Amino acid sequence: MAVADRGCGGPWLRQVVTDDAGPPAHQDPGRQPGIREVLLVAAAVVLIVLVAAGATALLPREGQELVFHTPLLIVVLIGGTAVVLWRILRSSGT
Repeated sequence: MAVADRGCGGPWLRQVVTDDAGPPAHQDPGRQPGIREVLLVAAAVVLIVLVAAGATALLPREGQELVFHTPLLIVVLIGGTAVVLWRILRSSGT
């Protein structure tokens, strides 16, 4: 790997030239999920949604009103998204 300095600008304006045309070192092409993994995750998500709908139907009227008439579902979705993103970011460094 060589660093070519174009002579204009500060040291932060340098172009990095690499000899190999392969993927960057932080990407592992062997770690791509296959169709089996994608289908398993999709089935798990559908199952979780169906169980949540069934559990909500079993709640008394006050509990159903809490779920449907407050931003509880939005908070749960934001929290779930934060957990998934945190796990993705945490595992990308290894």
